[in-house]
Amino acid sequence: MQKAVITGVGQGGVVDVSTPQAKENWVLVKVHTAPMCTEYKSFLAGTPSQQLGHEAAGEVVEIAQPGRWQVGDRVVVMPQNPCGKCALCLAGEYIHCQDTADFTAIHGSREGSATMAQYLLKQEHQLVPIPNGMDYDHAVMACCGLGPTFGALERVGAGVLDSVLITGLGPVGLGGVINATFRGTRVIGVESNPWRAEKALALGAEAVIDPTADDALAQILALTRGGRGVEHAIDCSGVAAAHRLCIDAARRKGTVSFVGESGRNSTPLFISDDMIRKGLTLHGSWHYNLALTPKILRVIAANGDKIERLISHRFPLEDVQTAWETQVGGECGKVLLKPWA
Repeated sequence: MQKAVITGVGQGGVVDVSTPQAKENWVLVKVHTAPMCTEYKSFLAGTPSQQLGHEAAGEVVEIAQPGRWQVGDRVVVMPQNPCGKCALCLAGEYIHCQDTADFTAIHGSREGSATMAQYLLKQEHQLVPIPNGMDYDHAVMACCGLGPTFGALERVGAGVLDSVLITGLGPVGLGGVINATFRGTRVIGVESNPWRAEKALALGAEAVIDPTADDALAQILALTRGGRGVEHAIDCSGVAAAHRLCIDAARRKGTVSFVGESGRNSTPLFISDDMIRKGLTLHGSWHYNLALTPKILRVIAANGDKIERLISHRFPLEDVQTAWETQVGGECGKVLLKPWA
């Protein structure tokens, strides 16, 4: 089979490797769609990488034992390899599992762990069925396209009487616009990239503020009820200044959800002003509870036109170099790789 690799700074391509085989409760999935996500950072840094990707949709083509799936089933592949047995997994919070499976120990190598490939191996409990009539490209948005912000909005119970601020309108933030507007929530975006700002407006954001403006906070507050701030804020940028903007723009007793990865960059937080007097609730949102998968798939089904706008590019796997260059350029929404195109 073929898979994508990173070989140097700004250098990537496709290599041939052996096709993995189903084993025990690990099934073999033929990948029809592999969304691209944060792998472009390794592409820029030149970090040699042989196992790339963490989201996919495809078709079950081999099973090793009777179980939940049959050959021919269409599935969305959820990220990571959680144990499926701990309290967090059993509660649907698999993304936080601390007992993840040792892929190499089980299969003898890492081949089959990448999603940016023609085939992959995944535990049967990490697959969810694709509804009839929904294509692979749309169904896979149940991973990082809509997943993180869907989880955040579900957690805070955002609704039609609320406003939500979304900072960072890359693919994840744009997915947040779709999620929030579907709930009837007013969306105020924050983004400096003109292409992405226009995309957010086309997807239903009421306004998009340039964070480089000296009065960015004042502009946001002016758009809120009584100038008191938004009910909910979601950061998808991972930038400390955006974290602070979310905290400052949230109204008293509001919520702030942190979705974008920020590494170990520090964000100023004032316990008295932000937490005690303002009464904010701050939390991280990595993904969503697995039990909510049918619900997010219904959101996707009801927003087909917007999902298609969110997907800005599709590339054959062999054109992964161009795909990464497109991501780096910034004028893109969700970029999809098609391993069999």
